[in-house]
Amino acid sequence: MKFDTPATTNPIDRMTVIGKPIDRIDGKRKTTGTARYAYERNDAAPDAAYGYIVGSAIAKGRIDSVDVTDAKAAPGVLAVVTHENAGRLAKAKAHTANMLAGPNVQHYDQAVAIVVAETFEQARAAAKLVRVGYGRSSGSFDLAASQSSAVKPKDGTPDTAIGDFAGAFAKAPVKLDQRYTTPDHSHAMMEPHATMAAWKGSKLTLWTSNQMLNWAVRDMSETLLIPKEDIRVLSPFVGGGFGSKLWIRSDAVMAALASRAIGGRAVKVALTRPQIMNNTTHRPATIQRLRIGAQKDGKITAIAHESWSGDLPGGGPETAVNQTRLLYAGANRMTATRLSVLDLPEGNAMRAPGEAVGLLALEVAMDELAEKLKMDPVQLRIVNDTQVDPEKPTRQFSQRDLVGCLKTGAERFGWSKRNPVPGQVREGRWLIGMGMASAFRDNVAMKSAARVGIDKKGVVTVATDMTDIGTGSYTIIAQTAAEMMGVPVDKVIVLLGDSSFPVSSGSGGQWGGNSSTAGVYAACSALRDSIARKLGFDPAAAVFEGGKIRVGDRSASIADAAVDAGLSAEETIEFGDLTKTYAQATFGAHFVEVAVDSATGEVRVRRMGGAFAAGRILNPKSARSQVIGAMTMGVGAALMEDAIVDKRFGYFVNHDMAEYHVPVHADVPHQDVFFMDELDEKSSPMKAKGVGELGICGVGAAVANAVYNACGVRIREYPLTLDKVITGMPQVA
Repeated sequence: MKFDTPATTNPIDRMTVIGKPIDRIDGKRKTTGTARYAYERNDAAPDAAYGYIVGSAIAKGRIDSVDVTDAKAAPGVLAVVTHENAGRLAKAKAHTANMLAGPNVQHYDQAVAIVVAETFEQARAAAKLVRVGYGRSSGSFDLAASQSSAVKPKDGTPDTAIGDFAGAFAKAPVKLDQRYTTPDHSHAMMEPHATMAAWKGSKLTLWTSNQMLNWAVRDMSETLLIPKEDIRVLSPFVGGGFGSKLWIRSDAVMAALASRAIGGRAVKVALTRPQIMNNTTHRPATIQRLRIGAQKDGKITAIAHESWSGDLPGGGPETAVNQTRLLYAGANRMTATRLSVLDLPEGNAMRAPGEAVGLLALEVAMDELAEKLKMDPVQLRIVNDTQVDPEKPTRQFSQRDLVGCLKTGAERFGWSKRNPVPGQVREGRWLIGMGMASAFRDNVAMKSAARVGIDKKGVVTVATDMTDIGTGSYTIIAQTAAEMMGVPVDKVIVLLGDSSFPVSSGSGGQWGGNSSTAGVYAACSALRDSIARKLGFDPAAAVFEGGKIRVGDRSASIADAAVDAGLSAEETIEFGDLTKTYAQATFGAHFVEVAVDSATGEVRVRRMGGAFAAGRILNPKSARSQVIGAMTMGVGAALMEDAIVDKRFGYFVNHDMAEYHVPVHADVPHQDVFFMDELDEKSSPMKAKGVGELGICGVGAAVANAVYNACGVRIREYPLTLDKVITGMPQVA
């Protein structure tokens, strides 16, 4: 099915199942421990051995020698694999660094060996006996120090220029020119990167924690130099990823090598938390400069956003300027992205890559501009709203209700009660403040396929390699099939996370929900046609409801079309050029109230609210969960998350959950989430858009703006730790 014209009325519009806050159909299994994750697949391989990865002790250089004699002689050890005996390997095109180092080392904790033993404890103990000799090379680990040598990235759209920014900025009566920084972030998901691998002849099976199964098959094929047809990946349950599991990592590759070394027997590998921090990917640090020129009425006449970030050679930038190209009007504008070579672990996608950190800067800059203008921050954003792409005014937005989000969010939050003068509201020793920010995230649609079948009992089964990374894929896919086939949700079986199923969009970039359900929609449409033809109904006139097909007064059970063999259909949805014709994005507005301790500088978030426009909301309950989780991550980015680099040796020092701080229950206040009533017929036949990443976009800036309103301390270097707050606080009597 090709989606290249706007959707018209279709069965999803009935919303008898779609749009309802249905409980997650996988919830019982997850809360009772019967949902088995990658490392827990003892049912598939009860005799699995265990692997433990040895990481590089240097950040850059060469492996001069590897002595595994003592490790191989340790109790229970079955094999030790290094680059010397791993066989032929390559670097997958999607990878920045090799999954197995040797002889060159590209970053700290890059895998240099794996020890395989009968038990985890034996493998871990023997791993400490592997002796590696290194030749260390000097590396670059400091973004600020390397800023001057940063270059324009080869891919993407690093620079844009519309109108005459320099001239318009020089003439603007009100100007802002500020620098903002964001640190490196870790994904810190609950389930570690984990894989169990087993060979049967030339065939490899991976039980792994992965967001994109088709990419996993591709990357394993390119790494191991074996045909894709010889690889099967299973990942029915994923305990969080946030982008870190978009691509296979060393756990998958090393588990496969380890299994092959012991004759194909299954091997389990799970990365420890320090390995997750340094061996896998992270969100790169940024340095950002924002310049905004405006008229005295608040209308922006010039806006420029420049960003610097770093990655390993061959890597890519953090695209922090992206939202600035589309969010606010202004005739004269420019953006620029620069990339430094840093010999740190790979920088890559983390929830809302680009916008999450770009809005930390842009939305504080807008707050600062509002102060210069003596203008309400909400009104400033309303004045600069646009219904067209500012860079291409002939390209309209498919749907854009930022103004509605701003007004609704402000009203629900009680924004009108805010004192615009910082430091004026106290409750005892606490200074109280409110802040707000816009939310923006691009809407992306991805090709997605599914197979849908019905049996003689009227049970509908959906099979697709889509993943559920805690986002509720099982449930919204079941709702889609139920709506399309006219059956209750409990008559739908959903099978996910198997690369032998039709290739879906996978989970990432907040494209998963909209795209995968659109693929199920396409497959159900094909199955509806098959059922209608088989039972002698006109497919165009047929109505499916109550487990029956009906045209006029005539009806029949859809199960009658299945007979003993069942009936199924497989279909793929492919998206045309509507994204070129229309700008597609999701919008929102965040509002935050904080309390700042006047003596210590401690910041406590007291309440949060947000209004969001993201097309049709397929399941309000799971969508709300996505947004409040994203809001919580935004609080972490604002107040505490900071992967600290040891600039001497090139690694993240605070590489565990004790020292890399994320919000806990006590940090999470009341959160109000409101979804605007919106359908986007140009996005997909579901008329939905993504929502999983929108909630993190802008919320950290809203926290920073609230802190400023509370105590008058403007911090432009995230996170807003109490040492930075207290330094700028007025003297307390």
